[in-house]
Amino acid sequence: METSAYHPRRDRIIVTILLVVGGLLVAIPFIWMVLSSIKTEREVLAIPPTLFPQEVTFTNYLDLFRNMNFGIYLRNTIIIVLFSMVGLLFNTMAGYGFGKYAFKGREAWFLLVLSTMMIPSQVSMIPVYLILNEMSLTNTMPGIILPGLIAAFNIFLIRQFMTTIPDELLEAARIDGGGELYIFFKLIIPMAKPILAVQVILTFIAAWNSFLWPLIVANDESLYTLSVGLALLKGQYATNYAMQMAGATFMVVPILIIFAFFQKYIVEGMNVSGLK
Repeated sequence: METSAYHPRRDRIIVTILLVVGGLLVAIPFIWMVLSSIKTEREVLAIPPTLFPQEVTFTNYLDLFRNMNFGIYLRNTIIIVLFSMVGLLFNTMAGYGFGKYAFKGREAWFLLVLSTMMIPSQVSMIPVYLILNEMSLTNTMPGIILPGLIAAFNIFLIRQFMTTIPDELLEAARIDGGGELYIFFKLIIPMAKPILAVQVILTFIAAWNSFLWPLIVANDESLYTLSVGLALLKGQYATNYAMQMAGATFMVVPILIIFAFFQKYIVEGMNVSGLK
């Protein structure tokens, strides 16, 4: 019985073509969005539609800040992102503590943290809102930020990574006179770069796209985020598709930049997290 010959070059070409075609199909909506954001409104509505703009204009982006207060929304979103990164540091410390410190009730506390992952965020919004209301933190920036500082999934992922670090390495650092904070920041953090890269991009995406919670807690437009502003844009400028494309592009491009910057570490982090 004859067997088909193996042609690695031909197979590689076929796979490359399939990947290119698949990539283009996935990228077409994004490319269309970006190109439409620099078109005039008349050209966006033109029939038949054009892919590349005949007249490049950045008026749509300027109108976002002149007519829609996107500068305020951007400021609020950046504040939420920065404090989310502070929360990620706390989560990393908690994961390190669960993974490398022996204390009474450690497993019980860790199971309690894991159990919170089974509760949908929509279920916990009402009690969290009532707690913040009792603390007079509704319609304030701290009220938007505080519930997102701690994430059980981040603690779990960090803890799983910490269990892969040999205890002997930490003991050697302590014998050499290293304090706990020194060991954490100078030894643990550099070793955890791959898994932290995954956490950084996930945390950034969640904070950058924060929509429902700021919409619930904030009554003042000066506390709205970019996602809420984009929803307002769709309501107030429902027929201005060029400005909507500019707003969507303004939301998506920073995420792509962060992903491109951390891509190498993200792949490493995914591989490392699957070792145990």
